[in-house]
Amino acid sequence: MAHTARLDRATAATVIAAVLMPAAVALIFFYVPSDVDQGYSQRIFYFHVPIALTTYTLFGWGALNAARYLWTGREDLDLQSYVPMHLGVIFGSLTLVTGSIWAHISWGTWWDWGSRELNTFLIIFLFYCAYFMLRFSLEEGPQRARTCAVYALFGVALIPVSFLAIRMAQDFIHPTVFTRHGPQMSGSMFTAFCFCWAAVTLLAYLLYRVELAGKRVDADLRELREALQ
Repeated sequence: MAHTARLDRATAATVIAAVLMPAAVALIFFYVPSDVDQGYSQRIFYFHVPIALTTYTLFGWGALNAARYLWTGREDLDLQSYVPMHLGVIFGSLTLVTGSIWAHISWGTWWDWGSRELNTFLIIFLFYCAYFMLRFSLEEGPQRARTCAVYALFGVALIPVSFLAIRMAQDFIHPTVFTRHGPQMSGSMFTAFCFCWAAVTLLAYLLYRVELAGKRVDADLRELREALQ
């Protein structure tokens, strides 16, 4: 029954994603106007920012499952913490790549080492890259799961610091788009942004379900092989 419900949710999410992704791309290239200052190149914003926000969400989801594991000791939560971390690093890589391309086209630089928010995001990214070095250097079992869970919780504490750095930044390379007065963009731009954010988040959810299912099948096959030996 639970398996059927999960399958139904995944199917529904796939259908919605199949609609949202093309709609988001169409809005980006055929609906929103070009930015007054940056021109056509500003459209990468609709990829870069949703990917960055999804990266934070994945790291936060992994940390939440890590906390649940430490609280309950349920073995399946270790895997449910690992998979978002893995996807978070992938989406984090895309964030760095799209951000660097955008910065180079619009402002003539690939990276600004004096930018607090850029360096803070890079620290978070490298911190979670090191998560995998830690995980695969330890023998599989409860001790590894507990150690990785604690590590994940330390990392998520850096996310509010990153958001604060963006709010405090006054440099040209990372302009503040969302303020206490609302989004600093036209209605059409905000609509396209919301579509893109929803599409990227849903894509991340589908990848999470697929990878989690694959890891579970792999674990079951490993147990079966060990039982037959």
